[in-house]
Amino acid sequence: MVTFNVLGPFQAWNGGALLDLGGQRQRAVLARLLVAGGRAVPVNTLIDELWPGHPPAQALSTIQGYVSRLRRALEPARAPREEAGVLVSAPPGYALRADPDEVDAWRFESLVKSGEGTPASVWAAMDSALALWRGPALAEFTDLAWAATESGRLEELRLIAVERRADAGLALGRATDLVADLEAHASAHPLREEAWRLLSLGLYRTGRQGDALAALRRARSVWRDELGLDLSSGLQRLEADMLAQRLEEVAEPVPASHEGQLRVVVADDQALVRAGFKAMLDGEPGFELAAEAANGEEAIAAARRTRPDVVLMDIQMPYLDGLAAARRILADPEPPKVIIMTTFGTDENFYAALRAGVSGFVLKTSAPEQLLAAIRAAAAGDALIDPAMTARLISAFSGTPDPDAPPILAGLSDARLDLLKLVARGLTNRQIARTLAVPEPEVAGEVAWLLDHLGLFDRAQLVVAAYESGLVTPVERR
Repeated sequence: MVTFNVLGPFQAWNGGALLDLGGQRQRAVLARLLVAGGRAVPVNTLIDELWPGHPPAQALSTIQGYVSRLRRALEPARAPREEAGVLVSAPPGYALRADPDEVDAWRFESLVKSGEGTPASVWAAMDSALALWRGPALAEFTDLAWAATESGRLEELRLIAVERRADAGLALGRATDLVADLEAHASAHPLREEAWRLLSLGLYRTGRQGDALAALRRARSVWRDELGLDLSSGLQRLEADMLAQRLEEVAEPVPASHEGQLRVVVADDQALVRAGFKAMLDGEPGFELAAEAANGEEAIAAARRTRPDVVLMDIQMPYLDGLAAARRILADPEPPKVIIMTTFGTDENFYAALRAGVSGFVLKTSAPEQLLAAIRAAAAGDALIDPAMTARLISAFSGTPDPDAPPILAGLSDARLDLLKLVARGLTNRQIARTLAVPEPEVAGEVAWLLDHLGLFDRAQLVVAAYESGLVTPVERR
């Protein structure tokens, strides 16, 4: 069995024998195919990425030569005309065939992304993942853009694994053993909120309250100098609880309802965007920022840690996008409501997000009152979808109605069909009540009846049903 090492010096092994992979450029071909994760890489892409901007005249034959020699190294017992089983031809290029356990980077990523459960199980999974690292990933190829990008992605996953392991360790009572490592981690990555949270929490739990508060002061100083921002709301709350010596209240799950406040997690990979939403929530009575997250993985962790009412989630984030994170959050027992945000009104994941059961889809450029209305609607079990997106996006991805599909709207009265059309246009209950000149409670009752009758669980699915059945079309929306 051939195994590959990416997390450290780039190597391939056959059993206990280290394979000779040739020179730097030839090794880069194999590394690029490993980064593709089993997918085919066209020859033209290999040429462009191995010789950026300046490919040699004989680049194609050079690549073919590299592949031939790599195949002999990886499968020395293969007969001359026998089809390759590891580095295979996959027109218009090549692909590398390997099981997940045969590539350290693939196994590492799988462990990090599946490391959930009890603190003991998370500790074991993250410990196993971090044990695979022998040094910086793809370090010998980082002068090439694709390798630098992949190296950065894997490094971010490593930092997440370090923080998950430490979080689990603190829950297991291992603060004393972890503090030194957490100090080094926070010093090396001073803009990571989770690094400072874990360090200050570890110091506090070892009886070093003064050092814990000093760590948060250091974080505040760095963030002000580097970002022009104060500490996040989560770290400010942690600081206040340390000063009041009520930290254990923070360590426990926060109730979903907090004195009438709607508690919101904001997940966006841009710090300035998160700061803008924080200012919006801080300035509006009845709202509280429960936590911030810079990617999908952090959003999942924040939702489970703080138990908010609503998660406001950017759909495009690194390492784990907002749609994948939303699915995992909504799969949890008693999940919060999730509202998906996008910068442009043409996100191809809109339809999939509705299918996943999110409670709203809004533009980040919407007016604050529109965003706050979406949060209120979601928390109340309603849904708000930006009217500018409703028809255009669903029509692009829902397809035409299936003539053989059962007529799910059969038997509904004209009045209820008219109501469903207004829901599909993105109108709230209050707007529908004004349009039809009926009391708002009556509209709410009718919407609830439709959900029950059609076997659906939220307003967003009513929108999908209206378009899939053909009741509403893009022409009508215009």
